[in-house]
Amino acid sequence: MRKDQAKFSFGANWQSFLNRAFTPERIDVAVDSLRSFLGVNDLEGRTFLDIGCGSGLFSLAARKLGAKVHSFDLDPLSIACAEELRKRFSQDDGKWTIHEGDVLDVEYLRSLGQFDVVYSWGVLHHTGAMWQALENVIPLIPEGGRLFISIYNDQGRASRRWGAVKKYYNQSSKFTMFFITLVFLGYFGIPKVLLRLKKERGMSFWHDLIDWLGGYPFEVAKPEEVFDFFRERGFTLTRLKTRGGRSGCNEFLFLRSSTKDVSFESKFMGKGLEKEEQAHGR
Repeated sequence: MRKDQAKFSFGANWQSFLNRAFTPERIDVAVDSLRSFLGVNDLEGRTFLDIGCGSGLFSLAARKLGAKVHSFDLDPLSIACAEELRKRFSQDDGKWTIHEGDVLDVEYLRSLGQFDVVYSWGVLHHTGAMWQALENVIPLIPEGGRLFISIYNDQGRASRRWGAVKKYYNQSSKFTMFFITLVFLGYFGIPKVLLRLKKERGMSFWHDLIDWLGGYPFEVAKPEEVFDFFRERGFTLTRLKTRGGRSGCNEFLFLRSSTKDVSFESKFMGKGLEKEEQAHGR
């Protein structure tokens, strides 16, 4: 999130997570989650970019899988969290670098080069310029590279209502924030605690709830919008996990195809669409 738009401190929430809810077992869950979605046994010999690294948990998971990792975040408190995890579990590791950076800063992104895996879970929709952020990550991925992102599901009117709730939450006193959190703990918490859904990524339910309520700016997209956006830019969708119309994040894994194939496909699809429109008298 950009500094001039920040209303919610993601970094402060992640610091609370590390201080109060973090356990080494969560690392194993995060490693398994990353390995499973990427469809790999390890990331040995691969480079991994964590955009908006937050607590640093998934940067650590990628490092545990053998990747050379670069993490960045705009929030200095998030950077401090990632550095703390590196200190605890990967001290003096020259294969994990951490910087303060902005996904909307094109010059900064150019300085990074390219990565075999670019990862950004639940981040780009909080920048205040989601589609520009999605555009900015593309040069970071080489031909044959992979992009793993998650974007809030567009629920239409429900998403607009959630946006209003988030805005109100951020403008409220601490007491009102706490009351709102308790209300939504009942709304979200009881079913999810019973089903133990939050264990799949190694995160803390309470801190995810705070993140959900506070995360503003807030943008959403339908799965097909994200798919079309990247298909038009030369990416193939290799895995998709949707929320099935519910609130939360849809997860996407894209493979960057060759430029030559993309150019041919674009021309072919364009001609096909033109013929279809002519057939329907458009």
